[in-house]
Amino acid sequence: MKTLLLYSVATSLALLPATGTGKSAARDAAAPVVQASLQTQATRSGKTDASVIVTGTSPSAVPHVVATAALGGLEVYGVDGQRQASVPAGEVAGVDVSYDFPIAGRPRTVLAAVDATGNRLRLFTMDGGVPVEAGARAIPLGFAVEGVCLFRQRLDDALYAVAVGDGGEVDQQMIYATAEGKLDARQVRRISLPSKLKQCTADGDGNLYVAEQAVGIWHLDGNPEADLSATLVDAPRLGHLGKKVEGVALYDGGKGSRWLLAADTSEGRINLYDRADHDAYLGSFAVTAQGKPLDGPGPLFATSVALGAKLPHGVLLISDEDGGANHKGVSMADVARALKLQPGTPQDPRAAAKPPLATVTALVETVPVASFGDAADDPAIWAHPTDPAKSLIVATDKKAGMFVYDMQGKVVQFRPDGKMNNTDLRDGFPLGGDKVTLVTASDRTHKSVAIYRLDPDRRELVDVADGVQATGMADPYGLCMYRSPKSAKTYVFINTGDGLMRQWELLDAGNGRVRIKQVREFRMASQAEGCVADDASGALYVGEEDVALWKMDAEPDGGNAMTAIDRVADNKAIRDDLEGVGIYDLGGGRGYIVVSSQGNNTYAVYRREGDHAYLGSFAVVADGARGIDGISETDGLEVTSRNLGPGFEHGAMIAQDGRNVLPTQNQNYKYVPWESIARALKLEMR
Repeated sequence: MKTLLLYSVATSLALLPATGTGKSAARDAAAPVVQASLQTQATRSGKTDASVIVTGTSPSAVPHVVATAALGGLEVYGVDGQRQASVPAGEVAGVDVSYDFPIAGRPRTVLAAVDATGNRLRLFTMDGGVPVEAGARAIPLGFAVEGVCLFRQRLDDALYAVAVGDGGEVDQQMIYATAEGKLDARQVRRISLPSKLKQCTADGDGNLYVAEQAVGIWHLDGNPEADLSATLVDAPRLGHLGKKVEGVALYDGGKGSRWLLAADTSEGRINLYDRADHDAYLGSFAVTAQGKPLDGPGPLFATSVALGAKLPHGVLLISDEDGGANHKGVSMADVARALKLQPGTPQDPRAAAKPPLATVTALVETVPVASFGDAADDPAIWAHPTDPAKSLIVATDKKAGMFVYDMQGKVVQFRPDGKMNNTDLRDGFPLGGDKVTLVTASDRTHKSVAIYRLDPDRRELVDVADGVQATGMADPYGLCMYRSPKSAKTYVFINTGDGLMRQWELLDAGNGRVRIKQVREFRMASQAEGCVADDASGALYVGEEDVALWKMDAEPDGGNAMTAIDRVADNKAIRDDLEGVGIYDLGGGRGYIVVSSQGNNTYAVYRREGDHAYLGSFAVVADGARGIDGISETDGLEVTSRNLGPGFEHGAMIAQDGRNVLPTQNQNYKYVPWESIARALKLEMR
């Protein structure tokens, strides 16, 4: 990660505007001065670090300032600056607030504070204007903590805390309510920047900004299911900052007035950046309070909620550790006026935004694969014919071999057979006078079709390939199987990265083993991988990754004709790559086709019959209480309507998780009940 960040420094600095003298633009120009409209009393401890405005759970609620007071805990002030309460909370170094988080069926205002003595995260709710500890425990962080920020992810309303540290740590925790009505947290991920971080701030779209004190301001992606995408917004000497930046805050005044604010501490100024224009620098201003300049602004907090006639467009709170151990409040209307900007329309951070699409959670996840990096790829589902709870998941580790998992996600078997990319299975294959479950996989090590029999009693795969079943392909890639309703013959399709696709018939070799015979070859225009065959209709569905989901004839004499079910260019809900494809069978030729839209971490659902109408998309998000993260960057998936036991009575979607977090681990597979998907999109169940 440090390599990535240092590379980002180099590339980002090259894009920062240079000045003729080598000094920052902020120091070259005289900044306008804004008079503080609010000033709190000094903390009783004589020390402070960060503060927030708490506006309550309703528009009529009385706002308060909650500030840190080091060993004095948290202190509460009115907007007149007068102290109203003190709350023991350890040695508090940072604080942030979030609204309407459901706890025991009630929306509550949540405060997160970091206790620097034990380097722990402590969680509070507001009760009558006073923070009350609500954590099930103090959450240990394991590093010297400097600050904390909270954000609710707009996709699913999940609440995250990000703690930043003296050694450059960025630690993300998912906060959840326990069955007892307390708050707890699980680590999502941790990364490191090269040096001390002072403060962070984030929004519901996952835009996370951190102030690296001597380096500058970073923009990261706070969505734990996304790549971090570290970008340097501004830096000392080469940009618009002096030697030290200690605070960052976000102000949302609506369209045209969405700003990032940063404390240019060594220069005694506050910088503004336009979030609607790639965080472009807008200008700087200085602050005075009671005729005295604020020389070293520290951590910041901004809100656009109107706080009376003096603060009609909200306020920027600025920590002043050295100038009185208190907090100054600057009217955002005054800031906008000084920089000749529009303050926009006051926004209410308590207003809940409707999630952009349906969301579900996984009920089970597998043990992570042993291989590092991009390794887990594609699953297949075997439903036990008499005892659904004994059903199995067969899945690939494309760097090592084949896994068999039970319905609790535990490893039943691992075969170290090589680089197995995709897998599929069919029951009822005639072999040596018996009907067996046949499993195939695309073997990239031997450039062959790997063939197994699934032994239902021993719950394991048994190699039944009649020697190496060579494909003649440079890199066998995607794979799916097909049982013909016309001939009852069983086939396997494999494609390659250049679009070549071949079809083989699977044959009993007469010695208890299986061989292949090629019956067809055709090409997609570009790379394809995911495919699924409909054994009832004789249709083959193939995902050409950057282009479309195609339908064609699965019979060996089916020809090359293809019909687009949906195109990436035509449907904004799907985004390349199109990867895994599965079919949910309702019987009678009815059901649904599910496709992994890897580019936006969602799953598109189409009607199986008729014109294959697009019915909607869903995302799989994190379940903090269970400790199961969401699913992202899915390669392979499978869907069944068969009963798979408790929790999966109506079937399931099993999907590969390309970024396994909560905490960060190797890739794995997640089990999502079809009932959850059906309820989210108003679909049928079998």
